[in-house]
Amino acid sequence: MFKKILIANRGEIGVRVINTCREMGITSVAVYSDADRHALHVLKADQAVRLGGPPAAESYLNIDRIIDAAKQTGAEAVHPGYGFLSENAEFAARCLREGLVFIGPSADTIRNLGDKITARKIMIENNVPVVPGTFAAETDPEVLGKEADRIGYPVLIKATAGGGGKGMRIVSAPGDFRDACVSASREAAAAFGNGNVYLEKFLARPRHIEFQILADTHGNIIHLHERECSVQRRHQKIIEETPSIALGDDLRKRMAAAAVAVAAASGYVNAGTVEFLLDRDGGFYFLEVNTRLQVEHAVTEMVTGIDIVRQQIEIACGNPLPFRQEDIRPRGHAIECRIYAEDAEKDFSPSPGTIRFLKEPSGPGIRHDCGIYAGFTVPMEYDPILAKLITHSENRKECISRMIEALRDYALLGIKHSIPFLIDVLRSDAFADGDLCTDFIELNFSEWKPTRERINEAFIAFLADDISGERETAASTFSDDSRSSPWRTLGSWRL
Repeated sequence: MFKKILIANRGEIGVRVINTCREMGITSVAVYSDADRHALHVLKADQAVRLGGPPAAESYLNIDRIIDAAKQTGAEAVHPGYGFLSENAEFAARCLREGLVFIGPSADTIRNLGDKITARKIMIENNVPVVPGTFAAETDPEVLGKEADRIGYPVLIKATAGGGGKGMRIVSAPGDFRDACVSASREAAAAFGNGNVYLEKFLARPRHIEFQILADTHGNIIHLHERECSVQRRHQKIIEETPSIALGDDLRKRMAAAAVAVAAASGYVNAGTVEFLLDRDGGFYFLEVNTRLQVEHAVTEMVTGIDIVRQQIEIACGNPLPFRQEDIRPRGHAIECRIYAEDAEKDFSPSPGTIRFLKEPSGPGIRHDCGIYAGFTVPMEYDPILAKLITHSENRKECISRMIEALRDYALLGIKHSIPFLIDVLRSDAFADGDLCTDFIELNFSEWKPTRERINEAFIAFLADDISGERETAASTFSDDSRSSPWRTLGSWRL
């Protein structure tokens, strides 16, 4: 077993991995940028190393500095979390060359599955259904326009590298194609350093279903069942749940078998997720493989009782999976809501700032994976996810009710956040009925505004803060750049 692991990430996922390391008796090493020098993952880790300035290119995306930090602290392995370098094949390869264990799949696997064209070819060779489309990387709008005419509109332009909705455009008519293609290619080049795109037939109102897989170095591959991830904004998930009410036993078995086949065909090792689109007629199509830990892994942990991060570490150590497929028996229903620092009323624009007050929800069947605290300033340089709230209950109806109450009990003041929006989504008839699709938000909440109840709560919070006067937290009273201590997060105190 490893004695020391460096977590090449930040925020709630950094804290999440640190917690499992602590349970396993493994020393954790955090890395941080200047913007994160007082961040929670820095406070919780056993050691912390500064990487550089706030821009990700100077810190969380700087391979040289992360490798140096691992060597400096004597870390034996690197956990990449999600985002940043987690699906960067060069980073995985560099870790191997430097004598570090990359807690994830091999560089070749990341490279093959990260390229959407190569991945689609692997799926077809192994009889996994894919969405009709092209099989060559391209940037020329003229060439791609002819292919779009062949496939038939509407079509989806997608970047061959990366994900998260970047480099993606839906085109409904030939006259709109050229501008959309140029825009998608430009965005992909800026986000991933690769402007190549390809085309897929656009499926109307599909569901987004994914299967969690675990594969060890001894040839064992299992799945931990599915997650429904259809509620999205800007092609990014905001609510996930398991099981999906859209899947009957037969369809679940066929999709699970396809997911395991994908893992086997690609030589996959460690934790990963195989994603599918499910059409309105019950047909499913391969979408992509996320070669990393997913943000939404917690719902799977809640229904299976399996710590996926622990399994990632065990697999990276060369240990076999401790269970077989027949041992995996999910229980109950789980839902996850992503808590973002963003303004849902203004097209989910980021909302950085200082958190003035935080009260976390708690109770039976409630889990809160958090990367913030009162007094912490949410930086503008990174993804605005703050935390994940997960509820678990015996059935979906009870789970939704528990989540709504947990969100109502969640107090977060000082910044705009997604909690009021999430409550309204969960309260809606469409969500309760399970009538979900990837454009659920556009269809049901395109004109969303906060309710008068929420506006009044905001006024009350503002007045309370104004009357009491802004009190400095201990975190704000230190001006040096030394590592934070717990005293900096306690706020005003006296003996």
